[in-house]
Parts: sequence; structure tokens; C-alpha cells
Amino acid sequence: MFDALVHHRVDTRGYEFTSVMEDIEDLNLLAATGEPDLCKISYAFYPFISREYQLLDAGSALGYGNGPLLISRLKIYPDEVQDLCVVIPGERTTANTLLSVFYPGIKKKKIGLFSDIEEMVLSGEADAGVLIHETRFTYEKRGLRLISDLGKLWEEKTGLPIPLGAIAVKRDLPDAVKKSLNQLMRESVVFAMQNPEASVDFVREHAQSMEQSVCQRHIGLYVNKFSTGLNQTGREAVSSLFTLGKQAGLLPDCFEPVFLE
Repeated sequence: MFDALVHHRVDTRGYEFTSVMEDIEDLNLLAATGEPDLCKISYAFYPFISREYQLLDAGSALGYGNGPLLISRLKIYPDEVQDLCVVIPGERTTANTLLSVFYPGIKKKKIGLFSDIEEMVLSGEADAGVLIHETRFTYEKRGLRLISDLGKLWEEKTGLPIPLGAIAVKRDLPDAVKKSLNQLMRESVVFAMQNPEASVDFVREHAQSMEQSVCQRHIGLYVNKFSTGLNQTGREAVSSLFTLGKQAGLLPDCFEPVFLE
């Protein structure tokens, strides 16, 4: 989604973008410093930084059938999950928020880099793990079993797409700048959708999985119509996540307005 901005495949109107590639938990922590003007974050992390940031309408990872997966090397029944040691991709990620909403009894958690979680479960370092990104497509080949599809539970509960990743923009930037950045983000996503071959090298350089088929499935699942604009359904989904997270005692209130007008 950022390729066209970083490499000037669209007219950036004089803006220059320097990209910093990090794990999502590290990006959340980076946003907490207030340093980046634009930053990819977990939707579930936004309430913690809402005083300093707003959410772009473009650039989201939000949709159906793309939620985090709770997996194990053993056959585990849902009523046994609360007794497991579960490795998560970050404390304030959307993945952990969903896990906490649907399995509030889990007491033992540890944090791991998302690309290491499969190995941590296979080695016995944890009983189970929550998978995101490319590892959703590879766990079965490695002999791991699905315990629960957290995204499916969300969809059954709300009927809405699941909000995973958002693009946050500094709240104190001039309104005209924020609107311009939102439009550029949208144009970058549209360009990537219309010219999928243009970003192949950029994706391969930073992907955890080098298999082209996995990369394509990943992009096809996470980059969709909601990535060009949230629309009413997308915003309702985001608000529902914040409400459920607050009701579960996980998330604070958001500083308003959350979205750009």
C-alpha cells in the first residue's frame, strides 16, 4: 500500500516519505512516542494514542475472513484454552484484544515476533499462539492445528468486518495537510491494486515469506475495498472494536474526533 508513495509512482505533491519497516508491536510503540507523522498501527492500539493522532480513511487492513488464528501443535478444545500458555504478537495488538474479548480466562501469555510464533509453539515454548499476516497461510503445512478463528468469532458477534491495522496521522498537522496525506494514501493503494506487478520487488524485500503465492494470498486478503476508504460499514466496525474493548476493560475512551472529517 505504501510502495507508490515511497517510490513516487504517484504524484506526491512535494511530500517526501521515508519508510521505517518494523514489526507491528514496534510500530505501535513508535507511534506512542509521537515521532512519526504517519504510522501503521493496530486498531486496538489507537485509543492509547488518540490524543496525538487521528485515523486516515485510507490504508486500513480491514475485512472479512482475515482475522487472527489461535493455533496449537496439539488438539485443544475451546474450554481448555484458559489453561494454556499463549504467545501473542503484541500486548496492544488487535489480535490480543480479540483473544482477550473471546477468551478472557487466559492467564499466561508471552509476547513473540509474529513471524516467530509458529516456531515457539512447535518447540513447546508455548502451548498455543495467535497468528497474523503470512503465517495464517503456512501453519497447517508445519503440522499446527486450528483452535479458533478469532476473526470468525468477531464476525459472528458483530456481523462486521474485522479492523486490524490502521494508518494514524498526527492530529496537530494542518487540516489541509492531513486531507492531502489521506488522498495520497488512497491513490497509492489504488495504484497498487491496478498495477500489482509494480510493488513485487518491494514486497519481496520486506515479506517474511518469500513464496510468491503466499505473498499474493496475503495481499489479496488484507488489501481490499476498505483499504481505499472505510465507508460507513468500516467506521462502524472500528467503533464496535473500541466499544467491546472498553467493555472488557482493555481500552480507554478515544479522544475525538477519531476520523478525519
